Amino acid sequence: MHNNHCVLTVAGSDSCGGAGIQADLKTFTRHGVEGASVLTAITAQNTVGVTSVETLPPGFVRAQLDAVLADLPIRAAKTGMLANAPIIETLTECLSRLPEVKLVIDPVMVATSGARLLDRNAEQALIEHLLPRAALITPNLPEAAALTGLPEDSRPERLAEVILATGCNAVLIKGGHGHGNRIEDLLVSASGHSTIAHERVDKRIHGTGCALSAAITARLGRGEELESAVHESIEWLQRMIADSWQPLKGELAMLPFGSGRG
Repeated sequence: MHNNHCVLTVAGSDSCGGAGIQADLKTFTRHGVEGASVLTAITAQNTVGVTSVETLPPGFVRAQLDAVLADLPIRAAKTGMLANAPIIETLTECLSRLPEVKLVIDPVMVATSGARLLDRNAEQALIEHLLPRAALITPNLPEAAALTGLPEDSRPERLAEVILATGCNAVLIKGGHGHGNRIEDLLVSASGHSTIAHERVDKRIHGTGCALSAAITARLGRGEELESAVHESIEWLQRMIADSWQPLKGELAMLPFGSGRG
């Protein structure tokens, strides 16, 4: 009998397959769930950088959402690159019809390569319309600073506190942009906080944020509790990072979706 664990990603396409929709779907498969996708944008990119971005019309994003949500039993969903305010508003409206869907928001604003992936005018729409709906938000330190208006070197606990005030259920502040040989990720919710520490890998890797939020989404879709889903997903990502590989020309390494340890 099929398990009916269906999850959804709403994000942009990455032509080199290491991030975005492609990374999300690969991650869903690795975690034993059925993955659906709604594209918000198409990018021309590789591990050297992003060379072109085409944002899809909000009406077409809505058509994709209507088609998926009308037919598939979506249990959890994640967002990646949302591009602009009309797309964010469209997504918010469509998800309002399914309040039981657990939503993970990866607030993609800037690519690792430095390219801007979220319209600056859309940040307020994200904060006002989508964050209050979220089961979990997974910003890195620069994204947490952008969401709160606080300096990037603010205490992670303070950043999480301000983001929680938007009405979301929980925040995972990723510590990878910090310093030192160990990374500390901070999970904060109304019921408390926990720190997940792990060794820093001395390489820059493409698509880790996408893969982590997708893994958490998959686990929530399978019915896991939030804290367990976060901890187990971070451990899985660390195993993937350990097996990462280097493409031909870019500085960024790639996660081994086809051959890494599960």
